[in-house]
Amino acid sequence: MTRRPATPLPPLEERRRLREAGSLTPDQLAARLGVAIGTVRAWESGRTTPRGRNREAYAKLLAALAESPTRTGAPGSAPAGGPEEPDAAVVAVGPGKTVSGGRSGRAAAKPSAFTQAPPPSSPFSPRVPSWAPPEEEDPLGPVSDLTPVQAFDALYSFCAPSLVRQAYLLTGRRDLARESVERAFQLAWERWPEVARDPDPAGWVRAAAHEWALSPWHRFRPRHRRPEPPLSDASDRALLKVVLRLPPSYRRALLLHDGVGLGLPDTAAETEASTPATAGRLLHARRAIAARLPELSDPRVLHRRLAELASTEPLRTAGPPAARDGCERRARFWTRFALAFVAVLLGTTVLSLRTPPAGHEPSVPPGETVRDVPPRVAPGPLSEKQRKLRAKLREELLHGPERLAPQPR
Repeated sequence: MTRRPATPLPPLEERRRLREAGSLTPDQLAARLGVAIGTVRAWESGRTTPRGRNREAYAKLLAALAESPTRTGAPGSAPAGGPEEPDAAVVAVGPGKTVSGGRSGRAAAKPSAFTQAPPPSSPFSPRVPSWAPPEEEDPLGPVSDLTPVQAFDALYSFCAPSLVRQAYLLTGRRDLARESVERAFQLAWERWPEVARDPDPAGWVRAAAHEWALSPWHRFRPRHRRPEPPLSDASDRALLKVVLRLPPSYRRALLLHDGVGLGLPDTAAETEASTPATAGRLLHARRAIAARLPELSDPRVLHRRLAELASTEPLRTAGPPAARDGCERRARFWTRFALAFVAVLLGTTVLSLRTPPAGHEPSVPPGETVRDVPPRVAPGPLSEKQRKLRAKLREELLHGPERLAPQPR
């Protein structure tokens, strides 16, 4: 009797991705298959392998999720471990042309101020660039034969509105948030060949904006010593105050994981820390917020409140032309400064060579040995004659012999 071959299953990472793309939590997937939630987690982690009817049902459900064009599960559902991961935009430059990639295919269950592609009705929806055709819905869709300027403008329009809100939550300052985003895009335009070929140019710009926003040198700037106008809502003020009290590394890990929706390995990679260290920072940040605001102990509620807090302030950016012009002005300034410095250095060198001192005083030559004059030697041991002379001198009075007094006759 031959045994029927087992039903093939997708890889471990693909199983979890399909479940998240279908907006299914482990509880909902376990309820559909009629198994325990621990069994589903063991299947996704690779600790156990489904067999028999459970394997067939699991493979059939994953195949249905993979073939579904919308990949939607239960309406309004969200993963239990945290917010959905945002869509990622990829912009790449090939030889002679620029190609902007589409979205990754993950569907977010809730619109967020941090996601890179919120719904068009959201106030955080990206502005469509002027070069895009009217029928195109996604500004970073599959568009070919773009110039570097058009690709940069698309990336700016796609990412800048959400990045400025992320920088505001990191710093609590409106001007510094705008400055961080502008500086990040200026750096991206300066290194555009490198950024365009990066697998995730949006992540490249996000990391640069976060690092500039959290730079410790801003505290020495006079304008950043003045307090910011407070928020109008008391709950928003309390949440922002608690977030700003966290250390910068904890604040950034919380924003990337619970705000933007990155996974723990991606958060650790972007913050240049190990995964256990990032997990510890995230747990400490959640505990600190839950200790002062107990209603935010749930990560999903915290994600929603962070999105609401980021959307309270009308933060606007200057636009792609301003970022490109600022980068070019900075490059021209430093080029002129370097040329002026080299010119001054060359002029000083030529002037010092053409104007030598009027009188020359020869230096003192080193000492020479004089003939027939013995060199001075260091003191050595005393001879017997010298020791007797020393003892005799010590017996005499300090001021010489006594003065002779005249005797009467």
